[in-house]
Amino acid sequence: MNAISSLLIVDDHPMVIAGLQQLLSSLDFVQVKATACSAAMAMAKLKEQAIDIVLLDINLPDVNGIDLCKKMKGSFPEVKIVGLSTFSERSYILRMLDNGASGYLIKSASAQEIENALRTVLDGKLYLSLAMEHMLQPAATLQAGSLPALTRREKEVLQLIANGKTNTQIAAELFISPLTVDSHRKNLLTKLDVHNTAALIRLAVEQRLLD
Repeated sequence: MNAISSLLIVDDHPMVIAGLQQLLSSLDFVQVKATACSAAMAMAKLKEQAIDIVLLDINLPDVNGIDLCKKMKGSFPEVKIVGLSTFSERSYILRMLDNGASGYLIKSASAQEIENALRTVLDGKLYLSLAMEHMLQPAATLQAGSLPALTRREKEVLQLIANGKTNTQIAAELFISPLTVDSHRKNLLTKLDVHNTAALIRLAVEQRLLD
């Protein structure tokens, strides 16, 4: 993460946007390129210019941020999204992750935590605060050893899937073919007894299978 990354702030509260702009102005690895106060404006900004990462409020006036996250990832799969909200309920966090977010922050997060989150996500990893990771533990945690063992390659593929990478991107990063990636993906679904990628990521987060 050497180049300066372009950032879009999406929030319907001008004071929140102003506060984030001031905070982010002190960071040397990101630059706020645009702001938006609605889902429609946010999508327009993404079409107008190249954006690397989005700080996305999940409570917007026109479309909720959880649905907007899915729409953004569908149209701009390379964009990394960090959810931003006053809500810390487990269901909100999991729905954002299911829809392609790479991180989730509470609006009361410290400046240091916001910086850590942005650095982590821009490095291609998933970011959740320690408090949220604790909340994501399932009500009935699977017993130790009850999950089937994953190979090193399966763990690598799982991590990259959770980071929002496509089969083609994973193939390029691991120097294997997209067909091999697809095979690993199917094996993961079978081994972990889930039926789609969203459920796979959810289980990986709940069972701490990710770095």
